[in-house]
Amino acid sequence: MAKKKVTTKRKTSKKPKTPLKERLTLSRQQKVILGSFLFFLGIALFFAFISFFFNWKIDQSEISQFPNRTSSAKNWLSISGAKVSDFFIFRGFGISAIIIPVLISLTGVYLFFDLNKKKLAGFWFWGTLVMLWISVIFGFVQKESGLFAGVIGYEVNDLMQDYIGFIGTVLVLAFFAIVYIVVRLRYTPEKISASLRKTQTEITKDYESAKKINGSKAKRNENKEVITDKENLSAGDTKDLSVDTPVLEKVTEKVAKEINKATNSTKRTVNEFFGNPENQSDDVPEKLIIKSEDNPDDLAMEVETVVEEEEVENLSAKLVKDFGEFDPKLELGNYKYPTIELLKDYSIQNGGITIDQGELEENKNRIVETLKNYKIEIAQIKATVGPTVTLYEIVPEAGIRISKIKNLEDDIALSLAALGIRIIAPIPGKGTIGIEVPNKKSTIVSMRSAIASSKFQGAEMELPLSLGKTISNETFVVDLAKMPHLLMAGATGQGKSVGLNAILTSLLYKKHPAEVKFVLVDPKKVELTLFNKIERHYLAKLPDAEEAIITDNNKVINTLNSLCIEMDARYDLLKNAMVRNIKEYNTKFRARKLNPENGHKFLPYIVLVVDEFADLIMTAGKEVETPIARLAQLARAIGIHLIIATQRPSVNVITGMIKANFPARIAFRVTSKIDSRTILDTGGADQLIGRGDMLYTQGNDLVRIQCAFVDTPEVERITEYIGGQKAYPDAYLLPEYSGEESGTSLDIDVKDRDKLFNEAAEVIVTAQQGSASLLQRKLKLGYNRAGRLIDQLEAAGIVGPFEGSKARQVLVTDLIALKQLLDAEK
Repeated sequence: MAKKKVTTKRKTSKKPKTPLKERLTLSRQQKVILGSFLFFLGIALFFAFISFFFNWKIDQSEISQFPNRTSSAKNWLSISGAKVSDFFIFRGFGISAIIIPVLISLTGVYLFFDLNKKKLAGFWFWGTLVMLWISVIFGFVQKESGLFAGVIGYEVNDLMQDYIGFIGTVLVLAFFAIVYIVVRLRYTPEKISASLRKTQTEITKDYESAKKINGSKAKRNENKEVITDKENLSAGDTKDLSVDTPVLEKVTEKVAKEINKATNSTKRTVNEFFGNPENQSDDVPEKLIIKSEDNPDDLAMEVETVVEEEEVENLSAKLVKDFGEFDPKLELGNYKYPTIELLKDYSIQNGGITIDQGELEENKNRIVETLKNYKIEIAQIKATVGPTVTLYEIVPEAGIRISKIKNLEDDIALSLAALGIRIIAPIPGKGTIGIEVPNKKSTIVSMRSAIASSKFQGAEMELPLSLGKTISNETFVVDLAKMPHLLMAGATGQGKSVGLNAILTSLLYKKHPAEVKFVLVDPKKVELTLFNKIERHYLAKLPDAEEAIITDNNKVINTLNSLCIEMDARYDLLKNAMVRNIKEYNTKFRARKLNPENGHKFLPYIVLVVDEFADLIMTAGKEVETPIARLAQLARAIGIHLIIATQRPSVNVITGMIKANFPARIAFRVTSKIDSRTILDTGGADQLIGRGDMLYTQGNDLVRIQCAFVDTPEVERITEYIGGQKAYPDAYLLPEYSGEESGTSLDIDVKDRDKLFNEAAEVIVTAQQGSASLLQRKLKLGYNRAGRLIDQLEAAGIVGPFEGSKARQVLVTDLIALKQLLDAEK
């Protein structure tokens, strides 16, 4: 028994100790429980303090008997509430102690909802300072400790007056008041004077507006009185009036002027006029009656001034004004992007690009000498040193044909004794011919240098990718949203998987989890498994999928068809929103112009990554190629982008349909010129030197890039950093898709079997291949009858279930076993 105890101690001693920081960190459940407790505790203290202000004199006699159960108190929390209130108010900070329960309840709210603790610390600091300041102020006013100042306020004030006197105490209290106003409330003398001037200006404007309204109202009343007097004239009086045409014209002109003045006054003061309830009943709408003076029987004309309607504020603009724009990042508001320290710095080992003058001079002489042997003179030569390749730009003498130099590619490679000589004749945009020669000592382009570059950090792109560095040692950054899809190919071990990791790392460093989601397909099962740690942050999957990273080829078909359903649903949203692409849609949604009750939501970008496309084509064929081609043709506008990699760039894998919809392509080193033409439509990929050396094209020029190197430990550190943060409840769920599988799992009655059932079973077992096409050929049947026979064979347990384009598995090994199976059914 003693030995067992010793071994147990040794085992326990080997367990790593949990750091103190992790032991003190509260879990989400603990925060909720503690937050609830503090919230209700603060409310209880608040009621106890309020009750103490009314009953403190009565309860003080009962406090001395505490904790006697027979004693009673008037406090709302009984004797405990009286005791605590007496401690914090009478013997503590006085009336300002009411701040304590407020801060405790506020702490509970912050813990319950897991809010930012920095603001909470500020509330506690300033709350404590104000509580002490108020207590000392009351202690300064009162001559003894009591309910308002408390013992602490009285004693602190007494101590200050003993050491700095009455005037010093006043100055200190005034100084702390100024500190609070300036630092906490952010009020400065300039700001106060500006607000006073603004208030005075508004008062003056209101006074002038009121004066204008009263003036116009007085004029209108005067006009009404004049018209009334004229209408009251008798018929006899009218006869005495001398009818003079010029006088009538003057009166009419005067009336018209009054109408214009009244109309302009109404338009100028319409907002103030309608804002006054007293004016609405009397003067709106304004009416004026015009009647001829010399003819009382003439029909009077009534003129009504129509007031312009007020503009109604747009609902979306009002929502933005009240609540601000919609922020998709708010749910993970505390998310922190990966830091640059998670990536390895290879410049410490390599010391950057080193220029070997001897190597440059030697290569230059060999190039010049080789061209001279073929009677090609060079007028000028220039070298640009890159991380792995040096570009020699030459300007030939006049009259030299470019094709003559291009045909010397192998001869120059022989003279330089180097692998991967590539001639660019001519260099696009320049009047020179380029000869790319690999460096004897290559430099590693680290992912850290690519991410930290100003070109990537300042890139205003939707989906920026930092692929590596060019020959001129510039960081190469492109936008996946503009590509819009990327096709990668290269032989085994030339850097495809590292390139995919570089692409994913670029997006992780630049985009928030709410903005982009990944659908990862990894038939090799080992390349992309590290990204499982960020499943609830960045990955998307089917609702019934156990793992987000797809390693089973049969599940790829459902996922691709699910993406097609997602694509169609997104196009419906774009149509209803009357926009053309995802960027315009999300901009409109952020501005709160789209109602979520109508199905609208913020749409993240979805990036589909397939690590080995050739394996999918071998196993599923058209069932994979069809949705891939459909997504490549249509999914650009709604934010679904494809990145497909393959190590076999043959025409049966990269078909014409695929190539037509993937204008952006990356070629790592391939073994033949045919493969290079398949992926790039031109040669050059067969001349690369491997280890991340690649050619990039987006439908125009070829760019040679050294791919940024990101190792597995670096990816692991990044995914652990992201996975350790607060995440969404689940991965981004794609629409559910149920595959239309042929075959049936139902039992088929023996009596309903086809007459050729036994013969078909013998054909299948003999050939050990469960396919309907085999039965068509051997038994000379149509497709429908052969399909029914396959269903019956599955129900009888002779062949396995449907497996996509693959032939079904034959479950019976030989004809003897088949005979035994059929006899047993009889």
